[in-house]
Amino acid sequence: MRVLVTRPEIAAARTAGRLKAMGHEPVHLPLAKAVHDLPTAADALRQEHAALAVTSAEALRVLAAETLRPLIDLAKPLFAVGEATAGAATSMGFSEVHASAGDGADLAGLIAARSGTTTAPILYLAGNPRAKTLESRLAEFGIPFRLAEIYEMVAVEYEPDDLASRLNNAHAQALLLYSHETAIRFFKIVPADLAALAGTRILCISERTADAVPAAFRPLAEIAESPNETALLALL
Repeated sequence: MRVLVTRPEIAAARTAGRLKAMGHEPVHLPLAKAVHDLPTAADALRQEHAALAVTSAEALRVLAAETLRPLIDLAKPLFAVGEATAGAATSMGFSEVHASAGDGADLAGLIAARSGTTTAPILYLAGNPRAKTLESRLAEFGIPFRLAEIYEMVAVEYEPDDLASRLNNAHAQALLLYSHETAIRFFKIVPADLAALAGTRILCISERTADAVPAAFRPLAEIAESPNETALLALL
């Protein structure tokens, strides 16, 4: 099956490997790229914090910068959404990594269960845009936290004719959508009557992502059982 992958370059390469191992053919159409904010990350790491929280592996790619490594205390607990992000943290050298199986709300519950009674804040290293479920749930739990936006996902621009040509030539049987924001972006730039999407399965990582699929395409949308890539690819 030919599968259209809309993730940024680095994440898409990992997804492509998984798709090939499953016998599928990935077709890459990146819709965003990450712009890292190293000064903001450095300032945040210098301030007192009890643990780190990340909801995307992109935050760890920011921390991998040479200028930031001396500021990172690898002995501090790190809380991550998903096993893939947790694995990336372990590979970086963090000695105590905790992973939630769901989204930011699930991660907040995990932090609440494991953070103890420390008064130092959790440092949430986040991107923009993002779902704000982690910070809202931490506030509900009464857990102190500090938010640092250390990267921004900016749109990759395509000319309309170029985009239509790419999609027509892709002949994709399935489209992978990993976030609400990506779904909005995709259907904002794709012509509503594009014949290339006729019959294409639209696979969404979460209900929130599916909510961004326009009504005309909703009959083609399917939602993963859990908000992670393994469950998303299981739809194939």
